[in-house]
Amino acid sequence: MTQELRLGVNIDHVATVRNARGGAVPDPVRAAIVAQEAGADGITAHLREDRRHIGDADIEALMEALTVPLNFEMAATDEMQQIALRHKPHAVCIVPEKREERTTEGGLEVAREENRLAHYIAPLREAGSRVSIFIAADPRQIDAAHRIGAEVIELHTGAYCDAFAEGDLLTRDAELAKLTDMASYAHSLGLEVHAGHGLTFGCVGPIAALPEVKELNIGHFLIGEAIFRGLPDAMAEMRRLMDAARTL
Repeated sequence: MTQELRLGVNIDHVATVRNARGGAVPDPVRAAIVAQEAGADGITAHLREDRRHIGDADIEALMEALTVPLNFEMAATDEMQQIALRHKPHAVCIVPEKREERTTEGGLEVAREENRLAHYIAPLREAGSRVSIFIAADPRQIDAAHRIGAEVIELHTGAYCDAFAEGDLLTRDAELAKLTDMASYAHSLGLEVHAGHGLTFGCVGPIAALPEVKELNIGHFLIGEAIFRGLPDAMAEMRRLMDAARTL
């Protein structure tokens, strides 16, 4: 049998290509619609404070165009909270953000900011958005996410994926063991478990096989593959690999 595992497609880097030259193409909203028609279970978009890829108008257009859920990634700032409360997306995923980073480098430090984050996410939950916290596979962060009232955690898979790409088998296996243990632990607390960051055709299988994981969010690799084979075909291959990992 095959257990359900959702695929969320992150369309940020379609906007990265657009913004490199300026103008309106390629359009990330068009990419989101293509992904939706190709069977994506949801669309993820990160509105960064510096607007380096997704812009405010993109979020407006995504809210109007999509029939699948929008997962709105954002930093825990007052500005982003107001934007999320105005749009009321299906889900908001709170992520760490640094201006100098190329991509999200690690998980959110929840334990250190527990009180602030508890108050920060309360209005988002009251508005009807599911609140997800993007964190490392660390029991302290999972406990803190649970205490502040998050409904979902998304485990940062970047260290595992980097070790896989570098052929560092010891680190790869250690990171996978942490992800395995922490997915199980988070599930035991009643949290829904998602995972993402850096996943490729080569390394997705062991993460997709984790029975507690309900959703994978994948963007950069799929958008890169889409250049060569088209987004629907890239998604179909990723879905095939995810489903194969879930086949018992």
